Amino acid sequence: MSKKNSPASTIEIRNRKAGYEYELLDRYTAGMVLMGTEIKSLRTGKAQISEAYCVFHGTELWVHELLIEPYALGTHVNHLARRERKLLLSRRELDKIEVKLKDVGMTLIPTRLYINDKGLAKLDIALAKGKKLHDKRDSIKDRDVQRELDRAKYR
Repeated sequence: MSKKNSPASTIEIRNRKAGYEYELLDRYTAGMVLMGTEIKSLRTGKAQISEAYCVFHGTELWVHELLIEPYALGTHVNHLARRERKLLLSRRELDKIEVKLKDVGMTLIPTRLYINDKGLAKLDIALAKGKKLHDKRDSIKDRDVQRELDRAKYR
């Protein structure tokens, strides 16, 4: 079985609420430091990133509230489901993100968790600013207009 057709390459977990709740400004792709049972659980698709957020501890970037279910076939060495996980980015990217996070209302949220072609877990994160209620209404209106256009196109 080739790597491109393997189930590991089809794992993709998205944070669909992120685009509705936040205005996504800059995007980055980060690696993650994981335990063996965590990557096995990810390959079965047992993760949730809707409540996750990123925080700096000193000069390192960590993701909190990222749920990776314990591996079903794991032993007593199984991982904790909601532990903090270190994100791997270059020093230049970390410095750039840290400066931008000092602006009022900015946050760093995960938007997508996937396993790349090499079998490594990657987390797409976005520098975001929270939307106001009227911005959310505009997003809903734009989505409805786009849906109507798509329906008219295929009739």
